[in-house]
Amino acid sequence: MKKVIIICLLIFSVILVSGIIVYQNAVKPLKAAETIAIERAMKETRLEKAKDFKVYHGQETYYIVKGKNRSGTNIYVWIPEKEGQIIVRKVSDGVSKEDAINKLKEEKHPKEIISVRLGMEKNIPLWEIYYRTDGDLINYYYVDFKSGEWLKKIENL
Repeated sequence: MKKVIIICLLIFSVILVSGIIVYQNAVKPLKAAETIAIERAMKETRLEKAKDFKVYHGQETYYIVKGKNRSGTNIYVWIPEKEGQIIVRKVSDGVSKEDAINKLKEEKHPKEIISVRLGMEKNIPLWEIYYRTDGDLINYYYVDFKSGEWLKKIENL
């Protein structure tokens, strides 16, 4: 009976350690991208302190950093994965996440909002809202960060 318990614990330990190693290897490229993006933003903009980091995969990949500038103002920084212009906007100069969701709800009736994130398309900062409608159809709704106006929809996938 002791042998069975020891073998089970050994197998469990091997599985646990393997899972941890796989997870760390999977996260490593994202952590490296985060470090490079934040360093670039601090070097090329007035970003003083980074609070949040997200990745947006649209027509091009952008890294979005939320933080504070040297004067203490909350800002968003859009950093292109490849060479390109970094775009900085004050958080207060655009519509909030909640306002973008309300814009969607005015026009559509989402069953479930799955995610809301900042992105960039054709040098226009935007909110991407990923949601489901009745029948579990997948939809994307894009709201201009500055004006709060609808930019584009991808529906019924």
